[in-house]
Amino acid sequence: MTTKYINQEVAMLFDSSKCTACKGCQIACKQWNVLFSPLGLNENKFTGSYQAPMDLNGSNRLIMTFKEKRTESKVRPVEWAFGRRSCFHCTEAGCAMVCPTGALKIQPNGVVSVNKDICIGCQYCQMACPFDVPRYYGVGDDTAKIDKCTMCWDRLENGMKPACVSTCQPGALHFGPRDEMIKLGKERVEFMKSRGYDKAELYGEKEMGGLHILQVCKFGREAADLPADPKLSPMVSMSQLSKPAAGLAAIATAGGLAVSLIAAIGYRRKKLSVEEARKTWTARQRTEGDKLVVDELDKMKKDQADQGSK
Repeated sequence: MTTKYINQEVAMLFDSSKCTACKGCQIACKQWNVLFSPLGLNENKFTGSYQAPMDLNGSNRLIMTFKEKRTESKVRPVEWAFGRRSCFHCTEAGCAMVCPTGALKIQPNGVVSVNKDICIGCQYCQMACPFDVPRYYGVGDDTAKIDKCTMCWDRLENGMKPACVSTCQPGALHFGPRDEMIKLGKERVEFMKSRGYDKAELYGEKEMGGLHILQVCKFGREAADLPADPKLSPMVSMSQLSKPAAGLAAIATAGGLAVSLIAAIGYRRKKLSVEEARKTWTARQRTEGDKLVVDELDKMKKDQADQGSK
């Protein structure tokens, strides 16, 4: 067994200029990760867009986006931009920083991994993400768990590339050492600019400390609906008031802070306060969250006592 993708920093490069929006990557993601699909006929009504589904959800970790834009050019009167929405696997991953149980973890190779066995469904990660990516399945019952791209961690452990990369026919997806993906992306941007695409750019080299899903944006980041300067949510800095493993649970119990705390700033599709999130918690989730707070407070008291005795 080889672990070449585990022992070095890796990244995926999405080149929108080569993408044909065949959605083969979407299907490969669902098949490899055994993600369920709705049953029945005509459950999803036509919205006027070929994009489907319209957003990420508990059973779709990856979607290809469609965006049309009229231009004044007679050569290209319409710019039809294909985009990609999934977890970006940030170097500064706010989701992992606020996770009270450690279910989300930033791996040495840059992947933000998921351990569903210890996820309590608190939804803090969703609120902390500047890209509004993490989703949940089973929300409202005791099975609520996080669901997001894992970069096909099980494949990486066996020296295989992510399923979406392996199935991409036009070669719009590349995977390998991050520095090589950045170099490849920059070369592609220069090529696109030489062909008249002045807004072409590489997204992800520095954003959020460096993303591990890089994008060559043919028409610029605006056409791909990507934020210009994504930042960590205020939740992250507040969570540092206590141990990361239980910080958010402690904050959630502090009424004054919890009511005023807003999940994200700037680029968000949905704003949610901690108190609003807690309304969706089950009795089990509240019990586990409260236990984390008690354990953490006991630990803090013990540490203070130990320091006072020195």
